[in-house]
Amino acid sequence: MTPLRYARANDAGDAVVQATAGARYLGGGTNLVDLMRETIERPKALVDVSGLSIGIEETRSGSLMIGAGTRNTAIAGHPLIRERYPVLARAILAGASAQIRNMATTGGNLLQRTRCAYFYDQSGSRCNKRQPGQGCDAREGFNRNHAILGASDACVAVHPSDMAVALVALDAIVHTRSCEGERQIALTDLHQLPGDRPDIETILRHGELITAIELPPAPLRSTYRKVRDRSSYAFALVSVAGVIALDKGEIRDVRLALGGVAHRPWRARRAEAILAGGSAGRLAFEAAADAELSEAIALSGNGFKIELARRTIVAVLEELTGDGA
Repeated sequence: MTPLRYARANDAGDAVVQATAGARYLGGGTNLVDLMRETIERPKALVDVSGLSIGIEETRSGSLMIGAGTRNTAIAGHPLIRERYPVLARAILAGASAQIRNMATTGGNLLQRTRCAYFYDQSGSRCNKRQPGQGCDAREGFNRNHAILGASDACVAVHPSDMAVALVALDAIVHTRSCEGERQIALTDLHQLPGDRPDIETILRHGELITAIELPPAPLRSTYRKVRDRSSYAFALVSVAGVIALDKGEIRDVRLALGGVAHRPWRARRAEAILAGGSAGRLAFEAAADAELSEAIALSGNGFKIELARRTIVAVLEELTGDGA
């Protein structure tokens, strides 16, 4: 057993002071504890922040501030989330069992690590994310669930969060605190592509604590669609979060994000550029999906994801622009 120090933070300032070298923040523990059990994560200390930054508040500007310690269940069931940001509520409900949602926190959900089987197989597999320079067995191995966008020779793993995909589509802003002060990070910039260092997953500095997520005002039309191998508690093969504003059949604003296809929640900028200002219709939706997936690269076992992503993008856009939307 690896000895470690445990401390419960009184507030965000206390937490960042206690986050010495080798320490990790502990929220709901739904991912970190599993990683510790598998000895993939071996922190020297745990700083418990599960009681900090809990709640959802509306700001004067109309944004919503979600405390990083707020449980996923509370977010999905909050009246303002359900009314204004249905894409987020749907993504959370699609993401895990009720028991996990009751424990999982907002900040922890964003920082969960990949579920690549080779990442977890410490004794029998090579994984650059686990140990840089070791190699990536997924590239030539079982890669049905792996990335088709933004991957590298070093890593083809995907980010597992459903919630993060919805938040990327909502242009969410991450509020953080460290010993150097506070800062705000666009969620689209939080996670990094693998490059040659897939073990460095975010731009957060050591000891930097996520304190809140800010949701700017959003159009009411939004949804989340997740395609998976079974109907409950499975990670996405492909998912799509869509947010749209229409004006007499014209797309005034559109935001799309994909899950299950890349090392980070994938913002579909190419598709958005084609759709914005144009008329809603299947031909436009297909052209946008094709543009977004034009640089997708299939591995031996996941080529089906390209057509699956294409169809899911089109289906989400049709749902958002249909008469019943």
